[in-house]
Amino acid sequence: MRVLIVEDEVEIARDIGRALQASGCAVDYARDGQDGWFKGSTEAFSAIVLDVGLPSMDGISILKNWRRENIATPVIILTARSNWTDKVEGIEAGADDYLAKPFHIEELVARVKALVRRSSGIATPVLQVRNVKLDTRSNAVTLNGMKLELGPLEFRLLSHLFLNVDKAVSQSELLDMLYGSSGEPNSNAVEALVRRLRRKLGDDIIQTQRGFGYIVHRDAA
Repeated sequence: MRVLIVEDEVEIARDIGRALQASGCAVDYARDGQDGWFKGSTEAFSAIVLDVGLPSMDGISILKNWRRENIATPVIILTARSNWTDKVEGIEAGADDYLAKPFHIEELVARVKALVRRSSGIATPVLQVRNVKLDTRSNAVTLNGMKLELGPLEFRLLSHLFLNVDKAVSQSELLDMLYGSSGEPNSNAVEALVRRLRRKLGDDIIQTQRGFGYIVHRDAA
């Protein structure tokens, strides 16, 4: 998962970013409204954390612009506790969830992950493809009931494929979800991660669909 954090308070943004990265997400930042609007409009994200009070453009205006542009990325807005009108405005503008400041980082992370699952049509936090289970809460992966040790990038890639089960995911999309705006110069990093996952999970879980990328089928071919 790749998450955009649009927050002008540096320490809050860093705290959110560290927690999301620890939970298996790639993170991008925007420090003001104009930058947040541009990034959310031009780049692909699994979810966006959007503060309402921002310099240059407020969060509600950004959200309205995204929805007018038919950008359906799940958005959770952060509001001041005392300003309940921000919550109402945010929901009416197209927000998928809201959280009042101050908040517990763990709750925010859980809500972001729930938004991503719902947007993928998945209700449960445990994703299963045949004999492989991936728990998005604990970042644990099991094969035939036995826990596997995966690195952060391996987990991130596998979770994105599981969230898009039965859909081909391109290498460029996987690079974005793995590294965010820091980027990687070529597809070798994705290919190396897929090879490592195949050694741990078996060759049949992640299939190569030539010309389209990689795909995980819910049922065996």
